[in-house]
Amino acid sequence: MTEQLLATTSSGLGNATFMDAAEPYRRELLAHCYRMSGSLHDAEDLVQETYLRAWRGYDNFGGRSSLRTWLHRIATNVCLTALDGRKRRPLPTGLGAPSSDPTDDLVSRQEIPWLEPIPGGYTDDGHTDDPSDPATIVASRDSIRLAFVAALQHLSARQRAVLLLRDVLQWRASEVAAALDTTTAAVNSLLQRARAQLRDSQASNAELSEPDSAEARALVKRWVEGFEKYDIDSLVTMLTEDAIWEMPPFDGWYQGADAIVTLIKCNCPAKGPGDQILLPTVANGQPALGLYMRGEDGQHRPFQLQVLDIVDGKVAHATVFFSDDLVGLFARFGLPETPGSPKLSAE
Repeated sequence: MTEQLLATTSSGLGNATFMDAAEPYRRELLAHCYRMSGSLHDAEDLVQETYLRAWRGYDNFGGRSSLRTWLHRIATNVCLTALDGRKRRPLPTGLGAPSSDPTDDLVSRQEIPWLEPIPGGYTDDGHTDDPSDPATIVASRDSIRLAFVAALQHLSARQRAVLLLRDVLQWRASEVAAALDTTTAAVNSLLQRARAQLRDSQASNAELSEPDSAEARALVKRWVEGFEKYDIDSLVTMLTEDAIWEMPPFDGWYQGADAIVTLIKCNCPAKGPGDQILLPTVANGQPALGLYMRGEDGQHRPFQLQVLDIVDGKVAHATVFFSDDLVGLFARFGLPETPGSPKLSAE
């Protein structure tokens, strides 16, 4: 889409020259805009606007900084403009309400702009520069975790920008000040407040298992068997004592293994073995599963996307996403429309 927009805009600058130089940074710019916005859809639009602005100003770039730094500077300001006046994107746990009764009816809040997951493939750099370069931290899994991105939503847009530029991209305070047209003292003040709020948020310091670790694979295998065999009681042994389960756009959240199992039994349409099929994927650098539910016609169709926090061999947090366009959501994560169909590309 960006290339199409550039091609339709007249200029003496060769489109290929700019795009060849800038294209390697698309993935990390998308990750940056996702952290700022909490939405993959919005992030894609923001990256498109970033490339359009950068292309228009490329003649005046002059190499006064690295191209990566320049593009991130533009992307940050594009995000700040777009986020002005917008509501933050929470998860149910971020609404401030206490945990819910698992036997109560579910309440869908479609008017809330919920936090969205991002496919695992989007967290890759997509370039071959020295991986020790601090700027490549932008694509690290730790800074794309759902808990971290959800915690960012508690900050103002400028606090988000300062924290990401300083602590994720590792920019100097003076560089951030120049990018945001403010003072170094203001940057340090914003950063101090942002770090304090982040510590008070629900972001956990626990070390999460990587999706391809033996620990994660073993637990996911047992997790899938529990759902597919409808051995829901077995999930108790796979959940931490204070595990959390939340399901945007439903506004409730549930804590504790017993409450979660009760919730699934009371509110899940599955009634027995074979009703559910789960296929693995990766979201936000974490193990994830697409769950297909069997309908009355016997066909399994997309039902929900589960993103798991695995700590010490157990599920500590499950964020379960529903969507009006589940087929489209699954396709973004490389999951097929039906379990027996060929897997799709997540790109």
